[in-house]
Order: sequence, then C-alpha cells, then structure tokens
Amino acid sequence: MQEPSQRSNELAVKLKAFMAEHIYPNERRYFLEAERLGPWSVYPVVQELKPKAKEAGLWNLFLPVKEDPNGLSNVDYAPLCEIMGRSLFAPEVFNCSAPDTGNMETILRYGTEEQKEKWLKPLLEGEIRSAFAMTEPDAASSDARNIGSSIVRDGDEYVINGRKWYTTNSTSPACKIMIFMGKNKPEGEDPYRRQSMILVPRETPGVKVVRALPVLGFYGVPDRAAEVVFDNVRVPASNMLLGEGRGFEIAQGRLGPGRIHHCMRLIGLAERVLERMCRWAELREPFGQPLSEQSVTRERIAESRIAIDQARLLTMNAAHMMDTVGNKEARREIAMIKVAAPLMAQKVIDWGMQMFGGGGTNNDHFLTAAFATARLLRLADGPDEVHRNQIAKLEMRRHRNTDPATTGGEATVLDLEDAERMASEGLWPKPAGFDA
Repeated sequence: MQEPSQRSNELAVKLKAFMAEHIYPNERRYFLEAERLGPWSVYPVVQELKPKAKEAGLWNLFLPVKEDPNGLSNVDYAPLCEIMGRSLFAPEVFNCSAPDTGNMETILRYGTEEQKEKWLKPLLEGEIRSAFAMTEPDAASSDARNIGSSIVRDGDEYVINGRKWYTTNSTSPACKIMIFMGKNKPEGEDPYRRQSMILVPRETPGVKVVRALPVLGFYGVPDRAAEVVFDNVRVPASNMLLGEGRGFEIAQGRLGPGRIHHCMRLIGLAERVLERMCRWAELREPFGQPLSEQSVTRERIAESRIAIDQARLLTMNAAHMMDTVGNKEARREIAMIKVAAPLMAQKVIDWGMQMFGGGGTNNDHFLTAAFATARLLRLADGPDEVHRNQIAKLEMRRHRNTDPATTGGEATVLDLEDAERMASEGLWPKPAGFDA
C-alpha cells in the first residue's frame, strides 16, 4: 500500500503545530459562540483563524491532484484530514469542511468556466460558503430515486420547486450558493437519468430557509443542518451542472471523496477521545483504585486501540484504491469504511462518555458533540444499511465470477450416494457402542 509523500508528512507537522497553537486553545470559545450566537451567525473565532491558516499554507488541502496540479492524492490528504478531524471546528478554519469541499470539487470537476469564476473562485478564497440540497423530509432519501423536487425548463430559465432538509450550512450568513438536486425528467426510462443538479444562489426569490435543525440537540455544530423550501425559484439555464439527467453521475463523483474525508475525520476524533480516556483513567480513583487499574477500563482502551487502527488501515486502503484504480473500482472499499468508521467512533466515544461519568454527558469534555457527529455520520452520505447492501451485492458478484474448483469455495450438499459410500468406507466417525 502506498505511503504518504514527503510533502504530506511536512504538511502534517505544520498542521499539528497549528492545531496546538490555535485550534485546541480556542475550542471552548468556539462552542460558547455557537451556543450564544446560534446557527444563524458567523462565529468570530473561525473568522479570526482563517487568515492565519491561509498564511501558514494550510488552506484548501482537500483539492485533488487530478483536478489541481498543486493538489494532493487521497493517500496524501487522508492523514491531514485525520489531524483536522481531531477538532470539530478545525476543518472550516482550513477551508476543508463539508459541504464546501464537496461543492467545490463538484464545480471544479463538472462546472463551466463561467460557473467556476462566479462561484468556485470565492469559495476557494473563503469569501463565501455553500450548501447542498439533496435530502427531503417527504421521501426515503437514502434512495435518491425517490427525490420528488422538480427542475422544469421554461425558456432560458429553470423553475425549481421542492422541500429539502439537512441542507447543510444554509443558515450561515456566508452561504451564497446551493447545489440543488431534483428531477427534470420524471418519466424518463432510466431511473438514474431523471435527476439533475443545478446551482441556486441563496438570495434567489423563492428560497426560504425555514428553520435550523438540531443534531441530537446541537444547533450549528459543526454543520448547520436546516430545512429549506424552494417555491417557484427561477435560475438561468446556464446554472445547470454538466447537463440534464446527469445528477446521479455527479453524485457518485462527489460522494466518494466526501465519504473518505468523513471517515478520516472520525478516526482523528476517536484518536483524541482515546487519548483523553487514557489520561482520565489515571486521574480518577473511585473506590480507592485508579480507573487505569480496573480491568474493564483496560479492556475498553485496548479494544479502542484495535478498532481505531483497523478503521485507519481500511481507510488508507480505500484511499490507495481510489488513487490507483479510481472511485468506481474502489466503491466496495469506500462502502466498507463508511460503515466501519462511524460505528467505531461511536463506540469509542460512548466508552469515553462512560468513563467520564456525569461529566461525559455535558460538553465540558466535548464528548457529546463528538458523539452526535459520529451518530449523524451513520446516516449522512448514505446510511449503514445502504452501504452494507452494496458490499454484499459486490461480494456475491465477485464470487459468482470465481471458479470454485480453484478456490475450494463450492457450496454444495453432499449427495446421498457419496454419503453412503463414505460411511461404508469408515470415513464417518461412529459413536461409542454403536454397531451399524
């Protein structure tokens, strides 16, 4: 498996130093600002730190080398993403947070030159932010074919109608552009060619952000989920991405990198929780014995270590596959990590909460916000069940195309004639005292 490059290693050193100097000391302030100012505000601490990150050369690290000559491969970016993921607000400081990264990659890969100039450029500069409008409250959106929102051509414009929720980032005052997914060919023969994606400026008449949505009680941390209604929204036909009926194609190109980013951030989050567990275990002495001396504590620390390393190895393997054979060929590996990493993080964080006792249920130790994030990511970018279903289908197909004679994998029932013959030859053991 490919190792991260020297450039990636050097960036990791700089990133760790920046986190120690600027991110960790400001986390409490970030959570206080998020709580007091609410999800409709820009948080001053983030705005103060962004110029410092840019000046340090730690900006837009997510850019893929295939689209940008200064970008990084998935293997190179993965460990950097893990470092950023140790803090829930760090990715935004480096302009590497969802949904902006996915939206920027989408416009970079599929946008016209005009779209790139108007929207991608200010996003890359950090001057604006963006939202992604896909999930709907009235549809089982884990199957995007169910999406009912409409995109209808009317002369030189498209008319957009729909109700979306978990439209991440749309409550931010800095959000200026949304990528909207809806049907523009509802009766098309191919169910995967009925959907399109189109750019919708946030201030377009008819776009209404109805409410902020909490994630397990957290508003605006870290992704500002919201419900948005699109009521006869008109945008120029030139806002269409790639072309009519290409929505699924765009989604597949966008979601692969997004999923691996989520997984690496979760690994960083779990790694930090484990470190806190180890330190806390040596500080607390219930019933006259340090937590660190109790077998249940040691068992959970050991299991956490194993689970984190397993998830990291799976994720780095997926990154390697994406770099070498492409996202489509790596879809099994991507699906595997999307199941494994959130489950791992949720389990490790839950053990951390248990170890911290009552303090683990408030946010003094940031464990509850971490838990909410891990739990959310068992749904975002596809629920566990969808990914497991895909993994199983791919595995069945793989073995369907394998000659069992070469692998010893044939699944057959021994016929009666062979069973009787083997019994007569004494190949089956007989119970003591039994005389056939």
